[in-house]
Amino acid sequence: MTSDRRFVIVGGGLAAAKLAEALRDNDFDGSVTVIGAEEHLPYERPPLSKEYLAGKKSLADFTVDPAQWYRDHHIDLRLGTTVTGIDPVAKTVTLPDDSTLPYSKLALATGSTPRRLPIQGAQAPNVYTLRTIDDSDTLIELFGRARRIVIIGAGWIGLEVAAVARANQVEVTIVESAELPLLGALGPEMGTVFADLHRAHGVEFRFGAQVAEIVTHDEVATGVRLGDGTVIEAEAVLVAIGASPNIELAVDAGLAVDGGVLVDEGLATSNPDIVAVGDIADQLHPVLGRRIRVEHWANALNQPAVAAATMLGKPASYDRMPYFFTDQYDLGMEYSGYAAPGDSAQVVVRGDLEKREFVAFWLDADNRVLAGMNVNVWDVTDRIKALIGEQVEPDRLADTAVPL
Repeated sequence: MTSDRRFVIVGGGLAAAKLAEALRDNDFDGSVTVIGAEEHLPYERPPLSKEYLAGKKSLADFTVDPAQWYRDHHIDLRLGTTVTGIDPVAKTVTLPDDSTLPYSKLALATGSTPRRLPIQGAQAPNVYTLRTIDDSDTLIELFGRARRIVIIGAGWIGLEVAAVARANQVEVTIVESAELPLLGALGPEMGTVFADLHRAHGVEFRFGAQVAEIVTHDEVATGVRLGDGTVIEAEAVLVAIGASPNIELAVDAGLAVDGGVLVDEGLATSNPDIVAVGDIADQLHPVLGRRIRVEHWANALNQPAVAAATMLGKPASYDRMPYFFTDQYDLGMEYSGYAAPGDSAQVVVRGDLEKREFVAFWLDADNRVLAGMNVNVWDVTDRIKALIGEQVEPDRLADTAVPL
């Protein structure tokens, strides 16, 4: 290393690893330190509720870089370590032993933490969440012996875990406060598609339900009591009610936050020497013209290249459309764009809804495409992205005889 510039990356996931890669790809020759709380090398998280949980992938398959890469590229990788504080005036981060590490530029890639339920029984040892590889390993072991589980929450994680549990012949009841799964993300028409899919595979839903208590015996969870007094027996409970961005360091450092860490088009925070990427970044999106914070794998993968340029003083703008995907049973889906609850005036379906082979589009009141979701229809993502922001005729959009 020939430069005296010191770049520090706080976080040990995909975004942190890709940021370290991007800095070296940009010929940054200063020191790069990556500080991650987990003991594992940085890895991607989607397989934890999909292929890894189903036994179709190993950790090595989705570890971002091998240990040798960090050595070869002179990355100071500190695993099993947390940052306890940031001093933006002194430009240092504080470590658990109260030592400090100076930085020239700092990147926050701290991710998020699963939400817990503040109810009786929630701390029982067989009440689980899913965020890390160790969490996924615990669920794999559970599916090998359990006969019945309750999943609280019908979001992406809850549904994906339910699909793997059913493949292991585990009985699954999903408790959801809304009237359909994924209601906030997809709306009622597409939520019904996923409800029907899971019912066809033997999942029982309790919609419009509140969880009053996790019932325990000898401090071990034995079921879930709903607000109406109904008790659903279970050998284990998975809480899948979303995640909270880890913004405590940013708050303590005086950075501008509003649910997430506020960043500009180039992912710089209110402090020009600090960038934020991934789950915590609430970005002013240059194409959408609004602030957006999404906890998607694609952001962790793609934002770091822009953040690295910003750290190096180069002009950069993150303008990619949000993208995510899911695999449940025989259903594969990709979603591109952004349609927040209340944004969409109508959903246009192109294809066969009954066979679950279709593309759905969310349109605003002026018939402009906000987002598109392809279900068991492939190689159309680029065409969907090209339509976002365009004004279309709904009837033509629904007509499969009209090319996208």
